[in-house]
Amino acid sequence: MAERPYILLSCGMSIDGYLDDASDERLLLSNDADFDRVDDVRAGCDAILVGASTIRQDNPRLLVRSTERRAARVARGDDPDPVKVTVTSNCHLDPQASFFVTGGAAKLVYCATSATAEARAKLSTVATVVDGGDPVDVRRVVEDLGARGIRRLMVEGGGRMHTQFLSAGLADELQLVVAPFFVGDARAPRFVHEGDFPWGPKNRATLAEVRQMGDVVLLRYALSTRFTAT
Repeated sequence: MAERPYILLSCGMSIDGYLDDASDERLLLSNDADFDRVDDVRAGCDAILVGASTIRQDNPRLLVRSTERRAARVARGDDPDPVKVTVTSNCHLDPQASFFVTGGAAKLVYCATSATAEARAKLSTVATVVDGGDPVDVRRVVEDLGARGIRRLMVEGGGRMHTQFLSAGLADELQLVVAPFFVGDARAPRFVHEGDFPWGPKNRATLAEVRQMGDVVLLRYALSTRFTAT
């Protein structure tokens, strides 16, 4: 059996733990310095995973932006961009979303068993649809990604995905960027939902790095013995 990928969770949030506000416009939680840092992290990963709700709400492209980093990936034999991965229970996804139509890297959709046939009919020209179980099991997703040669996986959200990976004890690292403001709206999405997390008052996560970047701060946590400082 292939070794599971090293799993890195990346998230920006407000001081009070929100990923966004409740408006239709995307809330910017970061700054140019951190956007460049995230681009560098992406360039070092084999795949990037986001939940289907993130695709619907934010329409992310999930590409490496830097020309130099793209060239470096090609030079070492990789595609310019990491493989794109999403997880969905009902396949409410637009095949014209930026996730599917931008970049030449492979796209993988892990779908609940009950919706797999519909997903393949809808997305087969833009992505590979994989039966992820019913409901989708992130352990099964990770196992399949490892079998496909994914060694380093970056999970960029949203809250449901962060919760599932953390509560399953699958995260090796958390990179959490805190923006210098509050959202204060219970309707807005939070960093994590309710869950049974391995890290609590009696099993504290290890703070591996604190880095200020202008008006935001990066908190980097080691969540497993597989954590690598580079």
